[in-house]
Amino acid sequence: MNKRKGQFRPSQDFVSEEMVAALLKDASYDFNELFAVVHVHLRARNAAGSGKEMLRLRMYEKLNIMVAQGLVKKQDKRYTGVVDALRTRRIEMDAAKARLEQRRGAMMHIE
Repeated sequence: MNKRKGQFRPSQDFVSEEMVAALLKDASYDFNELFAVVHVHLRARNAAGSGKEMLRLRMYEKLNIMVAQGLVKKQDKRYTGVVDALRTRRIEMDAAKARLEQRRGAMMHIE
């Protein structure tokens, strides 16, 4: 049996990228408002591949993980981004994306 280890790949995680961008842009969101904004941006990037309900579940799970990590604060039913932590996460995601692109470029030269 082939077991895959779960890895966080921020360079390919379009949902997290759009959530971080939205939470940095506006002060706070209700979950439905945040979902609407992220869904529109993912559709514009042609990255909303799964169904709308599946995307909603993935976003809710990721948002709860971000709350647990201290990137987002939840107050009643409103989610507010912690600006410094989100900026740090965005820098980490951009660095991982650059490393992935660099590896892809190296692989293209080998072939």
